[in-house]
Amino acid sequence: MEDDSTPPTAQLAHSTLNDDSQILKSEFSDRVPIRSIISRPDGGSGLADQKVRIGGWVKTGRKADKDAFAFLELNDGSCPGNLQVIVQADKADLGQLVPTGTCVVVDGVLKLPPAGTRQKVELRVDSVVHVGPVDPAKYPLPKTRLTLEFLRDFVHLRPRTNTISAVARIRNALAYATHTFFQKHGFLYVHTPIITTSDCEGAGEMFQVTTLISEAEKLEKELIKNPPPSESDMEAAKLLVKEKGDVVSQLKTAKASKEQIGASVTELKKAKDSLLKLEERSKLKPGIPQKDGKIDYSQDFFARQAFLTVSGQLQVESFACSLSSVYTFGPTFRAEHSHTSRHLAEFWMVEPELAFADLKDDMNCAEAYVKFLCQWLLDNCFDDMEFMADKFDKSCINRLKLVSSTPFERITYTKAVELLEEAVKNGKVFENKVEWGIDLASEHERYLTEVKFQKPVIVYNYPKGIKAFYMRLNDDSKTVAAMDVLVPKVGELIGGSQREERYDVIQSRILEMELPLEPYEWYLDLRRFGTVKHSGFGLGFERMLLFATGIDNIRDVIPFPRYPGRADL
Repeated sequence: MEDDSTPPTAQLAHSTLNDDSQILKSEFSDRVPIRSIISRPDGGSGLADQKVRIGGWVKTGRKADKDAFAFLELNDGSCPGNLQVIVQADKADLGQLVPTGTCVVVDGVLKLPPAGTRQKVELRVDSVVHVGPVDPAKYPLPKTRLTLEFLRDFVHLRPRTNTISAVARIRNALAYATHTFFQKHGFLYVHTPIITTSDCEGAGEMFQVTTLISEAEKLEKELIKNPPPSESDMEAAKLLVKEKGDVVSQLKTAKASKEQIGASVTELKKAKDSLLKLEERSKLKPGIPQKDGKIDYSQDFFARQAFLTVSGQLQVESFACSLSSVYTFGPTFRAEHSHTSRHLAEFWMVEPELAFADLKDDMNCAEAYVKFLCQWLLDNCFDDMEFMADKFDKSCINRLKLVSSTPFERITYTKAVELLEEAVKNGKVFENKVEWGIDLASEHERYLTEVKFQKPVIVYNYPKGIKAFYMRLNDDSKTVAAMDVLVPKVGELIGGSQREERYDVIQSRILEMELPLEPYEWYLDLRRFGTVKHSGFGLGFERMLLFATGIDNIRDVIPFPRYPGRADL
């Protein structure tokens, strides 16, 4: 990796610690990150006798030598390692400092610890600047080992744990690497809408966006507080208009003065306005508005049905067909009642789109991107990856090394099915039946990557019946130019295709799949006006995290997981 790819935090930490000022500080804070001390090649020993201010949360704390001083292991989230801090009893109430979870800011001097100890440097405290105390009886995260499932009940506190903080740093590194890769290759970052009126997948499992329910509730409350006019109210208002109209007519007949007639006309107008308001209120009915026995979406916020997006692909294509190479990276949503370890209701997708590119170009881009991500973690997140290897998956670092350095195997879907059928003949048992035309299951994908080839595999040219309408129909009229990147541990990591650029073919595909043409008219315009060969893919960001870390449940690699029954915070 070139020098200019070093993350800014590392560059900042390096420059701050060579500063000659009395107490070293990070640029936007009054303390120095622990990472910039203990993550140096010398473990921080070269900084002995430097004065620093440190802030962090106590991982473990204990009093020693008959309560004369306390050892604190402090972590500030900048790296997986802790800094050992030694506080004398005359500097603070040690009982308040030692509980796990306590926030402490201290000034002190970095010292070399006694020979034979694990750490390369420790901090002797001169003064305690801040204490954010914790009541150990009430703090929900004791220092005992906690299950990831237990931590899901405390999503606001779980970043304090070693695992979730490591996942957060790895996730951040992968996001930074994603932008670095695409920017380096001349792609434009496009923000596609969260609210959409088209269903990219044609799956129908979408969250609806509507204000009809809240508006109906508001109206119901309002009608209870201020009931609609009764028939007698309406009759009285109509009578008043008639009476006021008669007065005006009489005054005109009697040739009254302009002032008198003008005053009467004003009275008549008031009576008419009042009647109009009563007529409007009399039409108000509680409940969701309906027309011809169906919900009347013309009364909704967007005057039509709207949903949370399942993909930014269709919209980003419109920019690819003008700006050539683009990508979107954002949240996507699926209202699927699934409780598996691989599904979330809200998840993030990276979706590049390349104009003037065919399926081979698409596969080349996907392979280069995945390799770049793996190498980036090895170069910039190795300490966190070592933690993952130690606690979750011993093979995760070797997996990253394998993927970053090995050419991916490329086989057609037909060849993949043949290999799976061969495995079945040789005694391999799959839960899902293998035959041409099936959508490959996770067990099939993992067999190909983990057993057959023992490396990533790109499967391409899938049957058209199991793929979306926008994928380019091949010359055999049976398959489409689709590709999936399969990796060990998770199976499918990327799904992509060359898009159908021929107007007549894509129109007939939409109709063939019994989708309405109207919502896709704008998409067809891209083929009507200046159509271009183009391709793209989507990488499930959380799946990449599962692959990288070896963690088993997708709910533990996103900061605030949303799934059926849960949307905390």
